[in-house]
Amino acid sequence: MTTQGAPALPAIEVRGLTKFYGQHRVLEDIDLQVRPGEVYALTGPNGTGKTTLIRTITGLAFPNAGQVRLMGCDVHSDGARARAHLGAVVEAPAKFYPQFTGTQNLQIHANLAAMAPGSKKVGRDRLREVLALLELTRMGDRKVQEYSLGQRQRLGVASAILTEPKVLILDEPTSGLDPLGIGLIHRIVTSLATGGCAVILSTHHLREIATYAHTVGILTGGRLVDTVDLRARQAAYRFRVDDPLGAAQALEGLPFVRKVSTRTPYAIAHLGGESRVPDALAHLSAGGIRVFEASPDHFDLYEYYRERVEHA
Repeated sequence: MTTQGAPALPAIEVRGLTKFYGQHRVLEDIDLQVRPGEVYALTGPNGTGKTTLIRTITGLAFPNAGQVRLMGCDVHSDGARARAHLGAVVEAPAKFYPQFTGTQNLQIHANLAAMAPGSKKVGRDRLREVLALLELTRMGDRKVQEYSLGQRQRLGVASAILTEPKVLILDEPTSGLDPLGIGLIHRIVTSLATGGCAVILSTHHLREIATYAHTVGILTGGRLVDTVDLRARQAAYRFRVDDPLGAAQALEGLPFVRKVSTRTPYAIAHLGGESRVPDALAHLSAGGIRVFEASPDHFDLYEYYRERVEHA
């Protein structure tokens, strides 16, 4: 999502966000940006301020200092226009009227959303579309009080995407879901981001989120202690060889190799991309290094997170 090579403006922009409850500082000087088409995963130990941050970004809580802008609109001083672009589930599972059906609840949500300036009316076809997308078609005419936790969770996501928002914020969207439900939410989020939606979601499922998120923010003690660009960590490849040190030294001299390390029995090289793997293999072979395996060296987000939180 760029224009003439220039980076897209942030769809979500948080600057200097600080929040107190009484004398207790819950959030301290938070800065983050999410661009159109980006999936930003917010993680951290329980009680470190994730839900407070999400509530503040969505305009449900007011900061003591700092600013939040959604699609260029201040969410606290120009909330109606800012929220016209927003779909959200905060403190999942989302709250619904249990005596009404899933379809009726979505229609109520659509009617409320249509009141925002610049919003468009949501038709019956869109209601059916999101129910099908979240695999809730057969539950659409049943009262929400009959829904399981996982079904209510999926109905919450359906309500959040109903108006085709440009900004989507989900608080623990896969909590209470089985593996198939988790995969479904991941596919939907990926599809929305591909279409240009900016997504923030909070999660504890680090190894799953690492497969499709672009950025991970680690929040602990009310501070954003690290921001991990997963895209920059996906160009590493590992080579299982008979001489890891020799292989590392051989790869170090190649112009397209940015960084080399060893982890016996592997030599690990950060290449410019997958297309460079044959070149690296040819160079190792020419140098007398025997290669038994070459594969992507996936970044272990969980281990990185654990070490980062322990030392924060």
